[in-house]
Amino acid sequence: MKQLIACCGLDCENCDARIATVRNDDGLREKTAREWSAMNNAPEITAATINCMGCRADGVKFAYCSDYCQIRKCVAEKGFNTCGDCAEVERCPVVGAVLQHAPGAKENLLSGR
Repeated sequence: MKQLIACCGLDCENCDARIATVRNDDGLREKTAREWSAMNNAPEITAATINCMGCRADGVKFAYCSDYCQIRKCVAEKGFNTCGDCAEVERCPVVGAVLQHAPGAKENLLSGR
């Protein structure tokens, strides 16, 4: 499995936060902060918080991913690389919302088995 597949199966390589970080693109940080803030009703998401190298990659993480993501915490507690390593992945309520709204994430997780 690619290193840039997140614990939940999302592809960090195509994430605007990672792209903005790699390119040091403040315009993309602003755009991403506006979108994520509106989508999550979270005004605390600002351009200054949009810095991430990827869920499973070395380097800086977006605060939600590093501090609050229950999926990432579960994977770490179980000693897995991703949810794809777990026998419960297809019926798991923790990762279920991601898999429901991002079909590519499920494919990423199951292809890594």
